[in-house]
Amino acid sequence: MVDFATVHAAPSPDLLTPDNAMMLFVDHQPQMFFGTGSGDRTAIINSTVGLAKAAKIFDVPVVLSTVAAESFSGPILPQLRAVFPEQEVIDRTSMNAWEDEALVEAVKATGRSKIILSGLWTEVCLVLPALSALEQGYEVYVVADASGGVSPRAHEHALQRMTAAGAVPVTWVQVLLELQRDWARTETYVAVTDLVKEHAGAYGMGVVYAQAMINPHAAG
Repeated sequence: MVDFATVHAAPSPDLLTPDNAMMLFVDHQPQMFFGTGSGDRTAIINSTVGLAKAAKIFDVPVVLSTVAAESFSGPILPQLRAVFPEQEVIDRTSMNAWEDEALVEAVKATGRSKIILSGLWTEVCLVLPALSALEQGYEVYVVADASGGVSPRAHEHALQRMTAAGAVPVTWVQVLLELQRDWARTETYVAVTDLVKEHAGAYGMGVVYAQAMINPHAAG
């Protein structure tokens, strides 16, 4: 039942903000991409880079991690690395990132309770840390289009398992716009619309058209 006396214009505390969230990128590496078959790999790369640039725009803390980078999986995605050239990349032996002490300490050090999680593969390297972090009280938001599994069914079933445990499936554009949330936020307006034009496909083309044909400040 709605208590109309308390209804007012204010955002839900459940929303992602630059002050309550951090991003964890897990195993965006060549060997993992080779085995990804749940969707177009170029599209996953595009979404991953878009998500990373969103973190950069809003100064959201980021943790980057790889698994067996030198012995099997190869280096982190170069386009992702380019967004954070000075960022430490935590390499692990564990498939479950949440069993790596250095990674967990890096996540804790951000002081954020909401983890925006993406990586390869959904059914292993996302499910395991997602369930582990949820059990310890974190809120987990899984970026479905910046992640991939070995097959469509593996990816979907993994998302279902995480959702059943309390994780929230999102997309990278959804995260970007939730962080912006108001087009009157002029300090990030240009960067966000530029990112949309670069990585958001048809939506980005729509912004290009609107700004060229209707109003230079058109967005939304």
